[in-house]
Amino acid sequence: MQQRKAPKACAEGATEQEASPAAVLPRTATARDLLEAEEAEDQCSMTPRKKNKRRQAGAGERRCRPVVNLLLVAFVVAVLLAVVLLVDGGRAPAVWIAAAGAQLRRGSGHAWLPYARNAPDKLLGGLLADGVDEKTCRSRHESSAYRRSTPRRPSPHLVSRLRRHEELQRRCGPGSDAYGRAVQQLSAGRSAVDAECKYVVSVCNRGLGNRILAAASAFLYALLTDRVLLVDRGNGMGELFCEPFPGATWLLPPDFPVAGLANITVDAAETYGNMLKNKVLTTDSTHSTPMQVPALAYAYLEHDYGDGDKRFFCDDDQRLMSNIQWLVARMDTYSVPGLFQVPSFAEELAALFPERDAVFHHLGRYLFHPADHVWGLVSRYYRAYLARAEQLVGIQLRVFDSEQGKSPHILRQITSCVWKAKLLPELLAAGEPAVTPAPGGVSWTVLIASLRPWFYERIKSMYWEQPTASGEDVGVHQPSHEEYQQFGRRSHDTKAWAEMYLLSLCDVLVTSGWSTFGYVAQGLAGVTPWVMYRPLNVSETPDPPCARDVSMEPCFHTPPMYDCKLKHTADTARSVPHLRRCQDVRWGLKLVVDPK
Repeated sequence: MQQRKAPKACAEGATEQEASPAAVLPRTATARDLLEAEEAEDQCSMTPRKKNKRRQAGAGERRCRPVVNLLLVAFVVAVLLAVVLLVDGGRAPAVWIAAAGAQLRRGSGHAWLPYARNAPDKLLGGLLADGVDEKTCRSRHESSAYRRSTPRRPSPHLVSRLRRHEELQRRCGPGSDAYGRAVQQLSAGRSAVDAECKYVVSVCNRGLGNRILAAASAFLYALLTDRVLLVDRGNGMGELFCEPFPGATWLLPPDFPVAGLANITVDAAETYGNMLKNKVLTTDSTHSTPMQVPALAYAYLEHDYGDGDKRFFCDDDQRLMSNIQWLVARMDTYSVPGLFQVPSFAEELAALFPERDAVFHHLGRYLFHPADHVWGLVSRYYRAYLARAEQLVGIQLRVFDSEQGKSPHILRQITSCVWKAKLLPELLAAGEPAVTPAPGGVSWTVLIASLRPWFYERIKSMYWEQPTASGEDVGVHQPSHEEYQQFGRRSHDTKAWAEMYLLSLCDVLVTSGWSTFGYVAQGLAGVTPWVMYRPLNVSETPDPPCARDVSMEPCFHTPPMYDCKLKHTADTARSVPHLRRCQDVRWGLKLVVDPK
């Protein structure tokens, strides 16, 4: 990461940092904003220019007028706030107002504001439906003011399909007549091949990151197969997230007639693989006896699934499953790359996601909006500690071995990664004289998300006790340190979700390999992270310590590796051009930009 050069001072008596247009840009400014600011500096120079003989007589030099500029900035801010108050019904996002006010305080070397010109895109390019009451979910309406704009735009086809799916959720979801009839048929054990509504139920009992990725995978499957998505409410999904579908719910009602969904195992008779094994189902079109399709089947896609369950990703089996009204998808990871291996889904997926490496970026921002109490944690922390940073660096640290909770090797891995990648300024060696910060230097803030406080304390002490080589200051923050993962505890999941979301507001990310926590943050952010390799030896620091990931997509840890035609184990990843092995899990698969 290269440091910007500071433009010359604009007004007499002002320091270069105060007057430089580039220096007063908020961290959400785009590259175009920076370029325009640096070009505008030439129009505001106090350096006398040589007279040009070809200039018309009487033409004077351009001079800065600080007072006029200040008044103009104040006028723009006032107009901005008035527009926001009118449009938002008096509820302007606090971070937007604070950023505009900060521009006034920090200097008046330029008379334009990025926030005034580029209002937050509340509907995320059409991902979100318009007309939803703001009182129902604050984060849905306010979060766009907290993050920089993304260059990734949802395709028109995806936007159209989302609106169609929302209508399906309202027409067939819980509370509708169609849902009542479907539940009655399920309770009676009757199959309904030509059912008016079909359903997929997402069940995951792992950590929060796994639950988010599983729900996103189930939702994409619902889009592809015109099924209503319902998520198991037993794992706190209803308490952590707003309802994503306007006028409908995605929560499985507590009176659902099938009990014990959380206890489904690979040995259950109702799994699709066991139904094939026991001849309850078959894809053989020449089968002599008419087949009775069950009303419900378990699509068991967890890490220990067998070859029969892996046939979920085969065309013939998808055609058979389309006749089953209720599918319970039990998964613990991000299985979207597997759906891209199903030939019958290929055309629709290409239309939905022309940018293959932005699937979770779009699905995640559509589905997962923090509930109001979680959003309170996010917004308060951001405004208090992160909003003024010009460069916000997120470090997500997952320690898989209890012996590494205070490991100097892991600490060395973190510092080696951020310094070699130029993500943070390095420290001066002991005894070297401190450096005066260059005008227009960057304001650095580090957000650390980890269960352990030891690494945060060490990194914070390093940047406090020793000066940096550039003379720039680095602030270090960690919202919480729960020490260990606490499955099923609401307060723990609340903090975890808040910290995932805070990480997604960062400019750059460093994540721990294998961690679904980091996968969610990078996908929501739309940022390709630097991934720290999982140490193979607790007494050594990995070398290299990290590498830039191949895309921002999560990794599918347990791809099927199954040949649907030969019906046995095989590596079929190379058959799809936009799938590659993961940086952190060498047998895993992830979506990348199509090389074509």
